Amino acid sequence: MLVCAGITDSARVGERRMDTTQRAEQERSADRRRRELLEAADRVVLRDGPGASMNAIAAEAGITKPILYRHFGDKGGLYAALAQRHTDALLGSLRAALDAPAERRERVEQTLDTYLAAIEARPQVYRFLMHPAEAGQQGDQGFDVGRHSAPLLRRMGEELGKVIEERLDLGPDTARLARVWGHGIVGMMHAAGDWWLGERPCSRAELVRSLADLLWGRLAAAGDRLGGPGF
Repeated sequence: MLVCAGITDSARVGERRMDTTQRAEQERSADRRRRELLEAADRVVLRDGPGASMNAIAAEAGITKPILYRHFGDKGGLYAALAQRHTDALLGSLRAALDAPAERRERVEQTLDTYLAAIEARPQVYRFLMHPAEAGQQGDQGFDVGRHSAPLLRRMGEELGKVIEERLDLGPDTARLARVWGHGIVGMMHAAGDWWLGERPCSRAELVRSLADLLWGRLAAAGDRLGGPGF
């Protein structure tokens, strides 16, 4: 009886391990499929900008629209996934610019230029993320640009605030001021970049210098945070 019980317990352990392995493989497969669908969506967005529709994305991916809905729910869900994908990449680039071995003024300009270069290089992606209502949604109803784009900008503001707090000593109220600066700088970059991308009234280098001049007063005077990575 003890032998039989031992065999039964071993079989149950084996079954559990098999179930865990199968679930892990299914999750990996779902992640791969999701990445493939996002890459297909990126291709359509690069081509169609704000006019990118769920129908076009499904066709690009070689699937039906209901399958696309199964992965993302609706256009809002797809937008959120694309926004996270591109925001992650942009934040990584901005952090790299801030961490570059250069004087503070140069790093400020490099950071501003990194943002402007990103929206200049992929204007259709930028317009899809920030102005999806431009194309009248092409049958994709219920997509509220403000509800989706505002959290994207807010996330960037919070992330930049953390970077500033890590690097600068702004006195006893550093944490709050860093968040104020983070959101303020992101708002400035977004508004100025949006205007510049639409009108091109000056070169990117000229815009970078002008925005850096605007920021430079208190930023130049602030000391590095003790023990921080420096700014």
